[in-house]
Amino acid sequence: MSPYRVAVVGSGPAGVYATEALVRGGADVSVDIYDRLPTPYGLVRYGVAPDHPRIKSIVVALQKVLERERVRFLGDVDVGIDLTTAELRGLYDAVVFATGASVGRRLSIPGEDLAGVCSATDVVAWYSGHPDRAQAGEGFPLTAESVVVVGAGNVALDVARLLVKPARDLAGTDMPPHVLERLARSGVRDVHLVCRRGPEHAKFTAKELRELLELDDVATEIDLDPLPADSQDPQTAANLRAFADLAARQVVPARRTLHFHFWSRPVELLGAGGALAAVRLEKTREAGGAVVPTGEVTELKAGMVVTSVGHHSTRVGTLPFDEDLGRVPHDAGRVLGPDGRAVDGHYVAGWLKRGPSGVVGTNRACAAETVVGVLADLASRSPRGAGPEEVDRVLAARGIRPVTYDGWLSIDSAELNRGRALGRVRTKIPDWETLRHLGATGAGRPGRRTV
Repeated sequence: MSPYRVAVVGSGPAGVYATEALVRGGADVSVDIYDRLPTPYGLVRYGVAPDHPRIKSIVVALQKVLERERVRFLGDVDVGIDLTTAELRGLYDAVVFATGASVGRRLSIPGEDLAGVCSATDVVAWYSGHPDRAQAGEGFPLTAESVVVVGAGNVALDVARLLVKPARDLAGTDMPPHVLERLARSGVRDVHLVCRRGPEHAKFTAKELRELLELDDVATEIDLDPLPADSQDPQTAANLRAFADLAARQVVPARRTLHFHFWSRPVELLGAGGALAAVRLEKTREAGGAVVPTGEVTELKAGMVVTSVGHHSTRVGTLPFDEDLGRVPHDAGRVLGPDGRAVDGHYVAGWLKRGPSGVVGTNRACAAETVVGVLADLASRSPRGAGPEEVDRVLAARGIRPVTYDGWLSIDSAELNRGRALGRVRTKIPDWETLRHLGATGAGRPGRRTV
């Protein structure tokens, strides 16, 4: 058994990349990866649009890490609740926290608490089959004819596209059946994508914009004429060409329409009887590099608003946390306490470390930076971490029986079998009870009991 024992909390890309760097960088290091969910891979599993299977192929690389000899997966363990952060640190020589940023930021405008207002984080989790959001769709008013999506990034575009895309075109994805059924019954006819800056500033990718050109019965309207001229930046230039093609495209008749509203920001959500009825928009302009209001206000009828203006992390147990920045204070991944000094044996990686920025691959370099510090600190001390048997004993004493990697493979196999039965590659299992049952079956153990 390797003498140094490290816990990694979070099995998304940041956590798995940290694990990979740890076992590659230290022949005497073994890693236990903890996750609150019974399933690994984080936002790759629960944050990538279901109609983007190529992006999800990164799971193949992540899976190889979980299958390494000195790596264990311990799913369905909620660090901070099942085990305190102090208790976890006591069992290991070091702990790397990589729990991501799972909460959507608010607009902080009047009316945001009206029925019919939701975050893109919740919508994405619902259509991705996240067990926390299995029934969230019942609260989404998809009977509304008009929906407003606020944001200028790929998540906002994903949500808008999936709301206008015919359900039949999603039938081959891994969406849970109840999600497909809700989308098939959707009454949405118009989706308005509201961006506070112009198209030259949008964070969409040209590839995702051009996917809209492939939707046969979906029209696109852009409220900016003329569009900005070409840009020296290749990505911006590609986006502007895609916008020009979308603006020139004619779809008659169109079953649904996606409207782009640039240089606009929501300033108030208006309700009737406690439910959303309209969005008050104010035109904006650029001044000195900043976005400033113009005072020109219009109203847009809407029965649903989806906000996609960023994410922030949540506190993990007693780990130091900057509420304003929404991340853990650190120095190159070493967690810093209130006194500005490194907290012994505590590290962060991914969005919990740097905030919600970058793409999936950004987490590799981020994790590598953190692991340099972990390995340097381990080299300066003698190992004292508990062995896997002691960790299992502590968990079992609390009635916690983690879903192991074998348990995950049982869940994985069941999803693949359900998918094949429906003529699909995979069908996500979205409920906690079934996931836990399959996870326990795969490990040959009784299911987790609540204490």
